[in-house]
Amino acid sequence: MNFQLSEEHQQLREMVRDFAENEVAPTAKERDEEARFDREIWDKMAELGLTGIPWPEEYGGAGFDYLAYVIAVEELSRVCASTGVTLSAHTSLAGWPVYKFGTEEQKQKYLRPMAEGKKIGAYCLTEPGSGSDAGAMKTTAVLDGNEYVINGSKIFITNGGIADIYIVFALTNPEEKTRGVSAFIVESSFPGFQVGKKEDKMGIRSSPTAEIIFDNCRVPKENLLGEEGQGFKIAMQTLDGGRNGIAAQAVGIAQGALDAAVEYAKNREQFGKPIAANQGVSFKLADMATAVEASRLLTYQAAWLESNGLPYGKASAMAKLMAGDTAMKVTTDAVQIFGGYGYTKEYPVERFMRDAKITQIYEGTQEIQRVVISRMLLK
Repeated sequence: MNFQLSEEHQQLREMVRDFAENEVAPTAKERDEEARFDREIWDKMAELGLTGIPWPEEYGGAGFDYLAYVIAVEELSRVCASTGVTLSAHTSLAGWPVYKFGTEEQKQKYLRPMAEGKKIGAYCLTEPGSGSDAGAMKTTAVLDGNEYVINGSKIFITNGGIADIYIVFALTNPEEKTRGVSAFIVESSFPGFQVGKKEDKMGIRSSPTAEIIFDNCRVPKENLLGEEGQGFKIAMQTLDGGRNGIAAQAVGIAQGALDAAVEYAKNREQFGKPIAANQGVSFKLADMATAVEASRLLTYQAAWLESNGLPYGKASAMAKLMAGDTAMKVTTDAVQIFGGYGYTKEYPVERFMRDAKITQIYEGTQEIQRVVISRMLLK
């Protein structure tokens, strides 16, 4: 067992950290306030090869592994959780199912431009009436000649409105319920594709979240991903890896809040000495650092398992559960250490705290993670 990152992983971390601190952090506060996605930052990420980290070079990727990918999401989220989740949804939720289940033609047509950052990806599963109960979806896809006609709507879609390629799940055989779900690759330019309401959110505000509407949306038959009836399996397996991306985002948020709290505690003086000299603060910092490191190890373990072709579903659920709760606790403690200043927008910890909450909700709530973990323990 080796707990030391390879030289390549270390170099990648340094490269992404340098990019995040110099290109992403300076506008993070402003983009949060304006709820504005910055395509220029995305294009710079593409130039660095960050938009296709785990995919083979033959598909336009960087040829790294999933550990490198979670390190990148972590480092971006350390300064801007919105940028972190934009990359996470693009890679884990849109790129992964095409890489895993796509035909060679689909990989060249869709995975390559996503890996090169020329196209942005998104994943459409959640509906107004089916959140955690994804199998209760109502969206349908009916074969008409050489095209499927999709009708329905999806909500809370990360990258909604800015994405070019959407992985969409719809019922091709409603009577079979989850066994009647199929997956499709849908381009935003297809007839009948519409972007609906954009959500006004508490956190990750510069990552667009929108409703996607399919009104007789016509999708070529060859854009079926996998086989008819295989969609629910594709959706669930995609979420296994997606959860680890969110775990990495949570670790990054928590690390960013911890770094800010440590710096503040060393410089803020009360009663004639830095507040870090008080055990009430220093012990809190110690607990925060310990939780962040434990979450990071679980996240890296899940990424290592996936990179080595080993089962990682339980590990990624554990990583997401632990890291999400850690992000919420650590950011809340960071605000407490900052005191009144922590409650203002003068310092970044209030943004970290708002951003942290979603890591306990999306890509499976904490309660769903416990369902996943306990089922694997008890089967």
